Amino acid sequence: MRIGLVGYGKGGRFFHAPLISSLPGATFVGVVTRSAERRQQLASDHPDAQAFDTLEQLVAAGVDAVVVSTPLDGRPAIVMQAIELGVAVVSDKPFAPDAAQAEAMVLAAERRNVPLSVYQNRRWDSDFLTLRKLLASGALGQVIRFESSVERYSPTSVGKGSGGGFLRDLGSHLVDQALQLFGPVTRVYAELDYRQPGQVFDNGFFISLTHASGVISHLSGNCVQNAPRPRFRVNGTQGCYTVEGLDGQEAQALAGLSPATEGERWGAEEHRRWGWFEHGTERERVTSERGCWLTFYQRLQTALQGAGPLPVEARDALATTRVLDAARQSAEQGEVVCLSTPIGHGTKNE
Repeated sequence: MRIGLVGYGKGGRFFHAPLISSLPGATFVGVVTRSAERRQQLASDHPDAQAFDTLEQLVAAGVDAVVVSTPLDGRPAIVMQAIELGVAVVSDKPFAPDAAQAEAMVLAAERRNVPLSVYQNRRWDSDFLTLRKLLASGALGQVIRFESSVERYSPTSVGKGSGGGFLRDLGSHLVDQALQLFGPVTRVYAELDYRQPGQVFDNGFFISLTHASGVISHLSGNCVQNAPRPRFRVNGTQGCYTVEGLDGQEAQALAGLSPATEGERWGAEEHRRWGWFEHGTERERVTSERGCWLTFYQRLQTALQGAGPLPVEARDALATTRVLDAARQSAEQGEVVCLSTPIGHGTKNE
C-alpha cells in the first residue's frame, strides 16, 4: 500500500508520518508541502519520501490513500479535492469547522464511492482501551457519570485558531470517545472560556452530554490549567475508575520516536501511571492496556484491501461535529440544547 501526506506541520510530522513509515507492508510515498523548511525536515526525517508541490502531483506518483493534515480552515477543500481525484482520504481532526461542511464531505465521498475516514487516533489511547475493557467486563456495574478531561498549562496556545479553538480541536476527541462508549445524546449544555478580551477562539470548555442510555458525560479541556483534573473518572454502581495524566504516545511521538523504533515499548504505560478501581474502602491498581495509534493505519490498510470496515466512519465524525455545533450554540445562548433526533455514532468499532 502506498500512502501520501498533505501537510508537514506538527500533526503531519509527528502524528502521521512516524506511523505511516512504521506500517508493515506500506510505503510512505511523500508529502505535499511547499515550505523550504518543512522540505528540509522531511528529507532529514524520511530520506526516501518525496516532496510534492501539489496534491495532483502526489496522486500522479501513485498512492492508495492520502492523509490531509493541514490547518482546519483550508482542510475541507483539500479533502474535497482528493475525493474528486478518486483517491481514498483520511482527514485529520477536527473533521470540519461546522456540520454543514462535514456533511458536504461525507456526501461527496459517498456519491463518488471514495473511502473517507477521520483520524480519531485517541480511540487507541492506553487509558481509553483500558476503560473499554473495564466496561466490557461489567466491573463498574451500570455507569452513571462519565468524566473525561484533558487539561494542561500551555499559555502559548491561548487564542490559537489552527484547530478552531480548544472546543473544536480537543473536544472532537472527547465527544467522539463519549459517543463511542455511551451512544447517542439528546441534550447538550456547554460553557466556553476566553482568557483575553476580544479573543475569537476559546482556550477552554466544559460540555455536559445527556445520553439516550441515561449516562451523563462531563467533558472538559483547557490549555491554561495549573491543576488538571483526572483524565477519566467513571462512576458506576459497582465502583469508580480514575486515571491521571495523558496517554504516553503523544510524548513519544514528539520526542521523535515511532512504533518502528520502539517496538513493544511504544504505547506501554509505566506502572506508576496505571489507574485505580475504587469501591468503598477497596482500592486497587488497574493494569493499563497498551496504547496503539498504529491500529488506525492497520485498519485503514485492511479496509482498503476490502477485508474490513474503515477505522473511523466519516458519519461518526459528522455526528461528533453536530454535537460540537450544539455545544457552541449552548455556550453562546446560555441554554441547554435539546436535540429532536438523538445524535450518535452508527457503529462501535472495538
